[in-house]
Amino acid sequence: MANPLSHTEQRIAQRARSLSSSAIREILKLTERQNMISFAGGIPSSASFPLAALRDASARATHAFSADTFQYSATEGYAPLREWIAREHSTSQHPVAASNVLITSGSQQAFDLIGKVLVDPQSAVLVERPTYLGALQALSLYEPEFVSVQTDERGIVSKALECIEPERAALLYVQPNFQNPTGARLSFQRRRKIAEIAQRTGLIVVEDNPYVALAFDGEQLPAIHSMAPDNVIYLGSFSKVLAPGLRVGYMIVPGALQPKFVQVKQAADLHSSTLSQRIVYETVREGFLETHAPRLANFYRKQSEAMLSALERHMPEGVRWNVPEGGMFIWLALPPGVDSAALLEDALAVNVAFVPGAPFFAHDPLHHFLRLSFATVSPQQIDRGIERLAALINAYSRTFTPILDMDLDR
Repeated sequence: MANPLSHTEQRIAQRARSLSSSAIREILKLTERQNMISFAGGIPSSASFPLAALRDASARATHAFSADTFQYSATEGYAPLREWIAREHSTSQHPVAASNVLITSGSQQAFDLIGKVLVDPQSAVLVERPTYLGALQALSLYEPEFVSVQTDERGIVSKALECIEPERAALLYVQPNFQNPTGARLSFQRRRKIAEIAQRTGLIVVEDNPYVALAFDGEQLPAIHSMAPDNVIYLGSFSKVLAPGLRVGYMIVPGALQPKFVQVKQAADLHSSTLSQRIVYETVREGFLETHAPRLANFYRKQSEAMLSALERHMPEGVRWNVPEGGMFIWLALPPGVDSAALLEDALAVNVAFVPGAPFFAHDPLHHFLRLSFATVSPQQIDRGIERLAALINAYSRTFTPILDMDLDR
């Protein structure tokens, strides 16, 4: 029997009562233990932060603008930074205007603004299966009806999208580049098909691209936004290419929606940090990312190779995983019947952490998946942690029949 709410708890709004803490954040609390090998956090490696460039940019931002750097500023964001973002995302066919760019306090704030502007209770919100947990958590506050769309190793299946009446949905949320948690990269053909569906039906696509610069092969596929700018809200971030502590993200919003997004941001926080925005601008304005981003991608490629090598050496038969083309994640499929949440309890006892797969599903979670991040752990620790994890999986798997041709999207 559930415990009755106290008089104080009864004052909590209904929409807040249903909220739960992020599974990842709860696991991260446990990873602070000494000697923990954590594959749990979807965070960039501190070793990748361009500290010297950020220090120089900070000095320029504070000296060049004096007191203005510490003053209130425009809700839309620092104009030179918005203009830089607009140029970076402009194409010959679809130029982006700075007026369509809104600076946010990381991408997570963008989800909240999207919920406020576009989602009513019981609105249909289309998401990948599985999808990014942070988006589910932020949008759930607005009480949508999440509708999962089939995915495979190449991302969301555009044909499946056509079968669920996209014209009736409030939005489609998609991560086309090195998706969190699966690491999948959406093919060009599927990007184009999603853009066509959006233009034909009026569907709003939220294209979330925090990992776009981390392509191991250096190839940049066209954004869905570049194909259907009037139907796509594009989310970008400097957290993965510079440093997450700056809390600078951005949205590129169709002109018809832009005024409402400015209004809800005004109500939320007036504006994002003026200082952080100017530090970011001073860092990127002269082309710093043109040389820094390839170095980052190469760093994470080596990290990925270390984990893939360890998985090949240690994992028992019946375990499958993707080979990422970029980003920070490997999506592991256990033999059906092995529950990754139960496995986590035993893994923590031997100082290894990961994220169980179930929280990444909006509906009908699959429990034999888990997410591994290779971003923050040294190659030596990766090998040690994967060896321990493999031994536990092997012990679990002895009671189950291995399925060698298991499909990762089942």
